Amino acid sequence: MFFAYNRAEIKLPAIFADNMLLQQNTQVNIWGKAEPNKTVTIKTSWNKKVVKTISDADGNWKTTFETSVSDGKPQTISVSDGKVMTLKNVILGELWLCSGQSNMEMPMKGFKNQTVAGSTMDILNSSNPNIRLFTVKRNSTIEAQSDVAGQWQEATPESVSNFSATAYYFGRLLQQTLHVPVGLVVSSWGGSCIEAWMNEDMLKAFSDVKIPRTSADIKEPNRTPTTLYQAMIYPIVELTIKGMIWYQGESNYDRAESYAAMFKTMVNDWRKNWNQKDTIPFYYCQIAPYDYSIITEKGKDVINSAYLREAQMKAESMIPKAGMAVLLDAGSKGCIHPEKKQVAGERLALLALNKTYDIKGITSESPVFKGIEIKNDTVIVSFDRAPMWVSAKNFESKLFTVAGHDKVFYPAKAWIVRSKVYVKSERVKNPVAVRYAFENYVEGDLYGSEGTPVSSFRSDNW
Repeated sequence: MFFAYNRAEIKLPAIFADNMLLQQNTQVNIWGKAEPNKTVTIKTSWNKKVVKTISDADGNWKTTFETSVSDGKPQTISVSDGKVMTLKNVILGELWLCSGQSNMEMPMKGFKNQTVAGSTMDILNSSNPNIRLFTVKRNSTIEAQSDVAGQWQEATPESVSNFSATAYYFGRLLQQTLHVPVGLVVSSWGGSCIEAWMNEDMLKAFSDVKIPRTSADIKEPNRTPTTLYQAMIYPIVELTIKGMIWYQGESNYDRAESYAAMFKTMVNDWRKNWNQKDTIPFYYCQIAPYDYSIITEKGKDVINSAYLREAQMKAESMIPKAGMAVLLDAGSKGCIHPEKKQVAGERLALLALNKTYDIKGITSESPVFKGIEIKNDTVIVSFDRAPMWVSAKNFESKLFTVAGHDKVFYPAKAWIVRSKVYVKSERVKNPVAVRYAFENYVEGDLYGSEGTPVSSFRSDNW
């Protein structure tokens, strides 16, 4: 990926700049422009090593250099083709990409009329030179771009207030726990559908998706297939990172049947395009409960977003080195942007700390529905990933329903016995199916005993 170049001097993309964070203890990519057919020399202050490459006939160049284990100290990188450019206040640490739609984009200061719980004091106390922030500015194009707009900043009250709350809380917990600097690159756009974050090759298997051919085809910049990938992901796919986090799905709630397959394709192809040696860890939020009748056109049926949550849960088992943060207890009935962003960010961080950084003794994954056994008028529900069993206030859940052969679900009494949930309704004498919290808006009340909430689920496929 190379960018327009008019001046005869060294030039780097925006992602390589003062105040940046580089992934520690690895070989990292760097690329840019120089005069054609010139030797480009890169010198790094942490190891005093020099790397040389030669620009091509158009002035494009790309190479790698070695980073050390972070000591937390500011460093410099000098890049020269005869004229030296020096990047200052560079730091080594753990670098994560953070993407999705508005619940990833929502800043610490909140949206108008919509708050982030507890953010005022967190913003006040956010100054930390060991957290580095980069927000990719919105852009939507049909052609693959060569650069993004944005700048690296240290965490300060001013920079943090305008930065993604989910990403910040994720990065803050990583930095506090690992005791190394953390960098966060946010590339997100509110209201965006997953198709916009995929390129044409990724969408080939989905014949109903219309690929834009001209700029005039971009009717909705955040919902037009391929456009956000081309403008906001492709320019940084060479960036050496540790992992990715994702919070999206609300704009696909009406197309749940295709989401799991699309999501798997997107994640696999992003990883392939990044071309790092190991599979890049990918952690994502399950969309939070919300009353979708609020945004449903009058006279139309309200779509149940539990089917999208189900698709996201299914995708977790389809994608290697992935994990899903369940937010069934962290929604908002009247606002699609729930205020509990610390819950979202820290549950993502727990997944990373447990599964990527191998911290033992913590639980990051939610219990998942395993199956049912029917005894007379009672359904007995069992779970996987629940070594400490499941729990609920007073050992009861208010969110189970059961159905008989007529496929009509009725509210049921549900109580916990050891590792299982027993479910029964006086209105269903011969139950055949059970559902938990399978509605648009609920406040989840079933947890693993370590505190991770159970996702909504169903035993039927009706």
